[in-house]
Amino acid sequence: MDRQPAAGSRQLGLDDHLFPGGSQGYSHLSTRQYARLVKAWVCSIGLDPVSYGTHSMRRTKASLIYQRTKNLRAIQLLLGHSKIESTVRYLGVEVDDALLLAEQTEA
Repeated sequence: MDRQPAAGSRQLGLDDHLFPGGSQGYSHLSTRQYARLVKAWVCSIGLDPVSYGTHSMRRTKASLIYQRTKNLRAIQLLLGHSKIESTVRYLGVEVDDALLLAEQTEA
């Protein structure tokens, strides 16, 4: 059974942006716009925007996925790191343990 898009919505193509840009004619949400949105969200729930930002959210998500899966290779791909060692340092994982896990997941 084919699902129809909800009223007022449209199907996104491969080249469409999930979060289109603002009125300056950008085709996508800028880094600055994203940072402003995150700051507004953080403030709206009563947290300190100095402690919570775009990078801390990225790092937290990667850490949570690692804790649940112990799959360093997946985290490396998600973060776009070219070297597994960079991912290990980023997560603050013990190097020997991390490299052993990485070898096990690359098979």
